[in-house]
Amino acid sequence: MPATRRTGTGAIAASTAAGRRAAPVLAAWLTLVVALDADGQTRMPADHERQAPDYRAEVLAALRGVRMPPPPTVGDGPKPAAATTPWGHHDRHAPDYLAAVRPDPLPAVAVPAPPPGRPPAVVRGIYLNAWVFGSDRFYDLVRLADTTEINAFVIDVKDATGYLTYRSSVPTAVQIGANQKARTRNPRERLALLHERGIHPIARIVVARDPLLAERRQEWAIMDSQGGVWHDGLGEPWVDAHETGVWEYAAALAAEATLLGFAEIQFDYVRFPDEPAARLDRTVYRAREQGESRRQAIRRNVTVLRDRVRALGVPFTLDVFGLTTSATGDLGIGQHWDDLSELADVLLPMVYPSHYGRGSYGIAFPNAEPYAVVRRALLDGVSRSEGLRRPAKIRPYLQAFSLRPPRYTAEHVREQIEAVKDVGLTDWVLWNARGVYPAAAFQRVPALPTPAPRAASTQTTR
Repeated sequence: MPATRRTGTGAIAASTAAGRRAAPVLAAWLTLVVALDADGQTRMPADHERQAPDYRAEVLAALRGVRMPPPPTVGDGPKPAAATTPWGHHDRHAPDYLAAVRPDPLPAVAVPAPPPGRPPAVVRGIYLNAWVFGSDRFYDLVRLADTTEINAFVIDVKDATGYLTYRSSVPTAVQIGANQKARTRNPRERLALLHERGIHPIARIVVARDPLLAERRQEWAIMDSQGGVWHDGLGEPWVDAHETGVWEYAAALAAEATLLGFAEIQFDYVRFPDEPAARLDRTVYRAREQGESRRQAIRRNVTVLRDRVRALGVPFTLDVFGLTTSATGDLGIGQHWDDLSELADVLLPMVYPSHYGRGSYGIAFPNAEPYAVVRRALLDGVSRSEGLRRPAKIRPYLQAFSLRPPRYTAEHVREQIEAVKDVGLTDWVLWNARGVYPAAAFQRVPALPTPAPRAASTQTTR
């Protein structure tokens, strides 16, 4: 078993040792049947992480009643608290994240702003879902980036529901009703704030897992040999990844996103469904070309995406299963490391320790050994890329959520970041479905001044 890395403070080693002591508990938990989606979304009820602490609860205890200035006002500004997120009231006074950093904080680090119109040389990002981007919590996360090494936000433009974060003018989106659940009406102003603060805005666009598109454009859906549209184990339909129109729709959304102010496009679910063979045996792919394999279909259509996005002048990036770094085949979903690395500017393997089975890489309980899992998975990816002509930059997705014991803390998150550094990589993005991230896991930077309020904008989203 790979040795667990020890830090100067010993906090990470202690955390891992506690995980080993909890092995009997882990064994009991891991016998539970929990369906997972290796793209980072657990197949559990939508509120499975509502128990995770809100920033307000996490940080305000450290403030001891200190009243903070209000969040930056941009355009029509923050909305009343009752109308922000589906999780209830959120304080409009942004907490000072530095006050929440542990007594022995990580040393400060200089993170220079990128040149105008260029991505940062090093990306250290966090994921924001559509609700977080459109709520007051967005301003809290801007404060987090202002005071730490975080310098990029990955923001949902189209998530796995098929609905869009803001109102779109793309014809297919309008036709299928993808605008009906827009979560923000001032995306331009929020993106402008990110540019002002030196925060790199990345648009995340889900491609093949689009139940809305599959239901309302059934000629693009995977069909069922027993009749009608095929559904996965959650009862959701998928679009056919052989169908080029699906990818052209994603490319059109990407073009619109760059016009709004996104500086990088990241595509997720660039794959076929991962389901038991008995269910997949019923799939019918009407757009499949003669003799075309899943791997060939993904490569063909990702090439379409690449050509469209590179014409926009922004980085073209892809999310992939964490196991692609080590697998020699396409995992049955069409994703092959060598193919996609040579097509993308950046490849993001989702190396979440909780998503690796018992015994992976010789590790009995991978979720309890985040440093070892991430290090081993990325070593394989680095090794694979060294043999390619023009490999993509590797920017892993890391786990900032708790799925099963041990509950992930700042130390668990930092272990993964240190593993990235120790294999010679510089970039990473953290995933938490609720946008909750531990400030103590990050290196600090001097806080930026709060920007002056702007006049209210009369501009409406298209």
